[in-house]
Amino acid sequence: MTCWRALLLAAVAACAACGIIYELALLTLSASLDGGGIIATSLIVAGYIAALGAGALLVKPLLERAEITFIAVEALLGIVGGLSATALYVAFSFIGGSLWVLALGTALIGALVGAEVPLLMTLLQRGRTTGATDAGRVLANLTAADYLGALIGGLVWPFILLPHLGMIRGAAATGIINLAAAAVVAVFLLRQVVSVRQLGTALCALAAALVLLATLLARAADIETTSRQRLYADPIIAYRHSAYQEIVITRRGKDMRLYLDGGLQFCTLDEYRYTESLVYPALGQGARSVLVLGGGDGLAARELLRQPRVDKIVQVELDPAVVELARTTMRSANGGSLDNPRVEIVTGDAMTWLRGPNLGKFDAVIVDLPDPDTPVLGRLYSTEFYTLAARALAPGGLMVVQAGSPYSTPKAFWRTVSTIQAAGYAVTPYHVHVPTFGDWGFALATRGDTAPRPSVPREAPPLRFLNQSVLDAATVFSDDIRPLELDPSTLEHPRVVEDMRHGYD
Repeated sequence: MTCWRALLLAAVAACAACGIIYELALLTLSASLDGGGIIATSLIVAGYIAALGAGALLVKPLLERAEITFIAVEALLGIVGGLSATALYVAFSFIGGSLWVLALGTALIGALVGAEVPLLMTLLQRGRTTGATDAGRVLANLTAADYLGALIGGLVWPFILLPHLGMIRGAAATGIINLAAAAVVAVFLLRQVVSVRQLGTALCALAAALVLLATLLARAADIETTSRQRLYADPIIAYRHSAYQEIVITRRGKDMRLYLDGGLQFCTLDEYRYTESLVYPALGQGARSVLVLGGGDGLAARELLRQPRVDKIVQVELDPAVVELARTTMRSANGGSLDNPRVEIVTGDAMTWLRGPNLGKFDAVIVDLPDPDTPVLGRLYSTEFYTLAARALAPGGLMVVQAGSPYSTPKAFWRTVSTIQAAGYAVTPYHVHVPTFGDWGFALATRGDTAPRPSVPREAPPLRFLNQSVLDAATVFSDDIRPLELDPSTLEHPRVVEDMRHGYD
């Protein structure tokens, strides 16, 4: 009996690991497809916990047949969990919405996982005359195995399954493990308490589910490719799903585009308008050292390398997968800038790096980060972040920040300006027209009380778009996008994230 219970507790841990992985897969895919956010995450987590309780109540009438019910629950959980990521991705690609699939998947997985504990408790108590103390010990063992499994699942998903298999195959592989655990319970533990017919039926059902998930695992690449391509108008030439984001590069003729989590980052037909407007005003009239935060596509570095006076460029990029693609697929766009000896690549979080020792001082800081449409990115548009950036800025140096669209997301744009000002900078906002993005804005800042005037360096090479007249006009804002006085965005209150979402409404 001791071996019987030990094996059952091991199955508990395996099933708990699978349950938490399913939920993490749904959360990860939701963030990738829909942007995630604290509201969506809270609803998913709360819905999952509520479904756990509902599942525990719904299984009560079936406890008399706990053995066969447990196998049925595990078979369903393996199928539903294993297919959940695929269903969510396909629904998003073909229908255009995936919220209902996410809600349904969360409810089903939560209910099935919630049914496990009462069933397992019943199985562990079979044939025992139990006092209160003994029942407590059984519950303690069951709870410990359940929580240990959840810990294992929580570590396996981000460090093994997601980086090596991706979301669809990772969920399918988890479903296979779930079914295998159920098969072990059926063969080694339940053969003495269920009929041969019941055992055979259960094993056949598990085998059929296993074949289904194995087929999905083998064909996942085709499903992903077909579904993903429907999201983009142009052919996909490169794809990565890193630990941080989904990276897609498309190309049609001379038009190459980079997308991060579905958001367009640049188009080679007009990126020079954005890149020139970002880089050259930060250089003033003599910058020699430049810090680039973000900008992993290498476009800002490309323009900096055109300045002979610039002899030191430090590029801090979070995602090594972006740098890899910049050095290969995007090389024609950035001219191989990231392989230039004047460019030092630092892989890491910009905020963490700025807090480190021995930063050095830079004549210019260029902040070229994605729009703050998630709390993770919102921290990089906070007063605290810009205060840290001041540590890397030499006296009299300039910082430029890409600040989004003053037309499409006006509150987010002016919020960013207010946030930089609250960090002790004098700021001059400006904006230009980039056909792919529309009206796009930047903030030029320096420490002190006098706002800097955006200018093109005297030694600048011939530019396709930017000149001093364009920059002078860029500081003028019409009445429909006039300046707004807003409270700053902080780590404690990331207002800019909500601004971004409301701006797109």
